[in-house]
Amino acid sequence: MQGFIAPSSVFYTIGEFTHADAGQINLYLNYLKDKEKLPEENDPAGIILCLDKKKTVVKYALGGINNKIFTSKYRLQLPESEILKSEIEHERQRLLEMKIIK
Repeated sequence: MQGFIAPSSVFYTIGEFTHADAGQINLYLNYLKDKEKLPEENDPAGIILCLDKKKTVVKYALGGINNKIFTSKYRLQLPESEILKSEIEHERQRLLEMKIIK
């Protein structure tokens, strides 16, 4: 992401998206913001990827980021959630065909 410097976190889970998933990544994001982020970096953002047998869910986690700031600053640099969802579903299908997952 050229011109976009921020620590980030990707949280991947198998199963339905839960509020615990959101809480977990927000914990990670707050840690990154408090302990790892450099002064010249943007606040961290995260991506939650949930995969179960029937569907794939992609959510952006904002930590303490205001939604307006996220939309204006981060959304321009991050892939659309539908693109990520499509990529995950494509990879799941490939792994099923290779009999790596059931």
